[in-house]
Amino acid sequence: MSERLHIGLLTHSVNPRGGVVHTLELAQALHAQGHAVTVFAPAAEGQRLFRGIDCRFEPVPVATYATDVVDMARRRIDAFVDHLAPRLEQTRFDVLHAQDGLGANALATLQQRGLIAGFVRTVHHLDPFADPQLAAWQTRGVRAACGVLCVSRLWQQRLQDELGVQAHCVSNGVDLARYTGTPDARDAALARRLGLRGGPVFLAVGGIEARKNTRRVLQAFALLKPSLPQAQLVIAGGASLLDHADYMQAFNDDLRTSGLREGAGGDVVITGALEDADMPSLFRLADVLVMASIREGFGLVVLEALASGTPVVASRIAPFTEYLGDDTASWADPLDTASIAQAMRHALDPARAALLRTPPPVCHRYSWAACAARHVDLYRALCAAPARQPETV
Repeated sequence: MSERLHIGLLTHSVNPRGGVVHTLELAQALHAQGHAVTVFAPAAEGQRLFRGIDCRFEPVPVATYATDVVDMARRRIDAFVDHLAPRLEQTRFDVLHAQDGLGANALATLQQRGLIAGFVRTVHHLDPFADPQLAAWQTRGVRAACGVLCVSRLWQQRLQDELGVQAHCVSNGVDLARYTGTPDARDAALARRLGLRGGPVFLAVGGIEARKNTRRVLQAFALLKPSLPQAQLVIAGGASLLDHADYMQAFNDDLRTSGLREGAGGDVVITGALEDADMPSLFRLADVLVMASIREGFGLVVLEALASGTPVVASRIAPFTEYLGDDTASWADPLDTASIAQAMRHALDPARAALLRTPPPVCHRYSWAACAARHVDLYRALCAAPARQPETV
C-alpha cells in the first residue's frame, strides 16, 4: 500500500447529521495530510452536499420517492452498488470506508461479487430496529467488514457484547478555527431571524426524535418557564432518513398542552435544518446546549458548543461520561424530567460560562488531524488482514 492512500468514504446523506459531519471532517483532514479522498453520498436530482469540501465529492443518484423506510434503505443500497460497480473499473481505491449501514451493505454486496477485497465500517451507534429487514441489514453491515471502528468505548463494548465484533475506538474531533466564542455579523442576523429575545436560550440539536429525548427536554423547559419568563428553547436540525412521525406527533401534543408558544420569537423555536454557516453562530447565541439524549455514538455537538463558549447539559451516561467531567457538563438523568430541568438551571450559573472563556482542555484533546492519523494507521493494518465473508440478506 502506497504512502499516499486513495480513500473512498461512503455516507448515507448529503444533509447535516452527526455521521455525515464526521465523514466530511475526516475527509478534509485526510485530504490535508496528502491522501486522495472521494466522498460518496446518495443525492436526488438538485440536492447538494450541505457543506463544501476541498476533496472530491461524488453524488450517488437516488430517487426521492420511497414507499417506506425499508424501501428507502434498499434504494440507497442499490444506488451505491450501481454507482460504484462501474466506478471500480476506473479507479483503484486502497480503502473503501462506510460510515453507516447503507454504504456498508452496498460494499458487502460488491465484496460478495468479487469486485472489492474488503471494506472498513464505522459504527456511530446501532438502532433498535423492529423491522427484521432493517435489523438484518444493520447486522450484515457490521459483520461483513474487514475492520470495524467506533467513536466511543461504549460502542466498542456493545459491539463485542451484542455482535461478537472487536472494534477499534477512534474518537471525533472539533474544529477550533470554526467554533469559537468570537461573535461575528451572522450572529445578530440569525438572532433576528429566529426571534431570540435576549433571555436565556436553551439549544437542542438533532431535531425531534426519541433518541434525542426531545419530549423530556420540552417538559423540562416548561418546568423552568414560570421562573424564567423570557427563556426560549431552540430545537435545531432533524434531517433524518428514519421515520419519527409518531414521536413528532406526541411532541406536538405535549407542546399544545404546555401552553408554550411555538414559532420565531416564541417560547419554542423549531428551526429544522439550518444553513451550515449558521451553526457556529447558533452555538454562540445559546446560553446552554441541552444534550439529554438517551442514546448517542459520541455527541459531536457537545465539543462544538464548548469550543464556542456555551455551557452544556449532558446525560450522565456513556459516551458523555467518557470525555466530560463536572467542570465541562451539568449532568442530568435523561429519564427524569426534573433532573433535566435542574441541570438546565445549573448550567445558567454565570460561573459555568466564565469557565469557557477559552475552549476547555477537552476540546484540545480531540482534533480531526489526530482522528485522521489514527484512521490511516488502522487502514494500513486492517486492509492487510483477511476479509470476513459477507452474509447474504
